[in-house]
Amino acid sequence: MTTPPKIALISAVTAAMAPARSALGELYPEAEVWNILDDRLLSDADARGGLDDALRARMTRLIDHALAEGADGVLLTCSLYGPVATDAQRDVPVLAPDEAAFREIADARYDSVLVVASFDGAKDDSVERLKATLREAGVNTVVTAIAVPAAMAATKAQDPQALLTALAEAVTPFAAQVDAVFLAQYSLAPAARGLAEAVGVPVLSGPASSAIALRERLAAGSGR
Repeated sequence: MTTPPKIALISAVTAAMAPARSALGELYPEAEVWNILDDRLLSDADARGGLDDALRARMTRLIDHALAEGADGVLLTCSLYGPVATDAQRDVPVLAPDEAAFREIADARYDSVLVVASFDGAKDDSVERLKATLREAGVNTVVTAIAVPAAMAATKAQDPQALLTALAEAVTPFAAQVDAVFLAQYSLAPAARGLAEAVGVPVLSGPASSAIALRERLAAGSGR
């Protein structure tokens, strides 16, 4: 009997776990999901004014713990710690939360993309990192962005219909002007399919793109 591939999800908040697990269940159903949660990763980073060397080392230890216990791939679900995944050169895939989605956007060479987040900090961070990926790829995609506070209220209330409604109302005015939409937070990802149907353009999210990337890389027997 073939052993299923084990994917470790390293999370800083519980809200990111379900979207990542759901995407893997749909797009990489043969994978076994292992959740690793350190719920002080964000609060400690906030107290220290950002990601410092000690926190980088802490995340690296979590990655190496996952690999030592047999993980075939690792996905970080917190964008703040994405640079640690990028720097982690291992023999198996170790993905930053949005790495695969950003590469997918760059490969598609869209003329324009709308980044959607629930608050300005997440919006600005995602735009900066997406633009860096596009520059590295030599792609001139125009990136615009909006924050949708009502989406945060919906996720906190665990109301998927309210989340979809909030996102659709905010994105619809931009739909005719962009080629794709990127949902900048894992907590928004459950609305991706419904939003694409509502606005008529492709909607990308970190969990879905990451699940596909992990499946393809492990099938090919490659790491990064």
